[in-house]
Amino acid sequence: SEGTLPRLVSQPIHRDDVVNGKFAAGLSVIALVLACATLLVAGVGILRLGVVPRPDDVLRMVAWYVAAVVYVGFWLALATLFSVVFRRAATAALAAFSVWLGLLIFWRTIVDIVSRVIAPVGAGNQFDELLANASLQLDILRLSPIELFGEMTNVLLDPRSRGVLLTGPPQGSIATVLPLWQSLLISWPQAVALLALTVVCFAAAYIIFMRQEVRA
Repeated sequence: SEGTLPRLVSQPIHRDDVVNGKFAAGLSVIALVLACATLLVAGVGILRLGVVPRPDDVLRMVAWYVAAVVYVGFWLALATLFSVVFRRAATAALAAFSVWLGLLIFWRTIVDIVSRVIAPVGAGNQFDELLANASLQLDILRLSPIELFGEMTNVLLDPRSRGVLLTGPPQGSIATVLPLWQSLLISWPQAVALLALTVVCFAAAYIIFMRQEVRA
């Protein structure tokens, strides 16, 4: 935004160090701040409640922290992509904010409309049609990183068994507690999908930046 990129790439450094350093530095700072905030909240919770977490609880918190860093990495990679595609910093920021706002507010409505068109439910509310519609909604919802992270958060921090993952409130579910390895096993597909989205966004930003012509 200050026009210093031509002077930066004219230095004897590899050009990919610019985009790699921007992403790595931003993610490192955010991860450090998130770690401090997590430890602070955990410490206040221990002091106020007087309950010392078990080793299993600590491991769950660590697993959630790793998932949160990956989630932040996706938005940082998307912001890096927009900053490479758009010349103006304000335009890139508005584009990233628009994507986040759209996924947060309108995504479920869009998914509901699309699922009704692709897998409509008749007047008789047949079980097969309801199941197909619900499965399609869940599959499309998981295209959103917000939904993926929400599922991972609930599974890792609230290990009560709920039957089908996050498709409804816990009423009527079996009041059992999943062990840590089962929670990790359930949340593993969401973690892989979120990591894949992050890699795709960063790879696109990397390729576009490497092919761009930087002029003074």
